[in-house]
Amino acid sequence: MAAKFELKKAKSGQYHFNLKAGNGQIIATSEMYESKASALNGIESVRTNAKGAALDDQS
Repeated sequence: MAAKFELKKAKSGQYHFNLKAGNGQIIATSEMYESKASALNGIESVRTNAKGAALDDQS
């Protein structure tokens, strides 16, 4: 199973998303968004920008 984004609506009416790994584990959670369109834009931003993200190992 491939990774997937899950878009959710909170009781407050705001939207957020989780990125789940193929095994179903949540590997990223977004901030809260006022609109569904903004949350969808956040998903697209992760898709676009995470491909070339550098590792900042601060351990």
